[in-house]
Amino acid sequence: VQLQASGGGLVQAGGSLRLTCAASGRTFRGYGWFRQHLGKEREFVAAILYRGGGIYYDDSVKGRFTISRDSAKNTLFLEMNSLKPEDTAVYYCAAGDPILSSVRASNGYRVWGQGTQVTVSS
Repeated sequence: VQLQASGGGLVQAGGSLRLTCAASGRTFRGYGWFRQHLGKEREFVAAILYRGGGIYYDDSVKGRFTISRDSAKNTLFLEMNSLKPEDTAVYYCAAGDPILSSVRASNGYRVWGQGTQVTVSS
């Protein structure tokens, strides 16, 4: 199983970007996006959990970011609008079978993409 993230780049504050994560191999119960600011721990951004789950967002991105997945193409997306300089980070996609209580935890996911840099200028 492999995840390939793309779509990062440099954008001005208030702008938009769409991240894509192409997955190959088996499917999982959960798919998520995490990000890592320079020198900080990786943090949860958004996730989709199938089979009794739902869609989850961190409060910092709620209302601005939208996670979605094309099941037919096994591709995960993160639509990011109204970007802020504090959204600058390396963004990672992930897949796994987290239980409901661990959907926001990085250790709930087994497979990770390589990361894509998002830089938001002020």
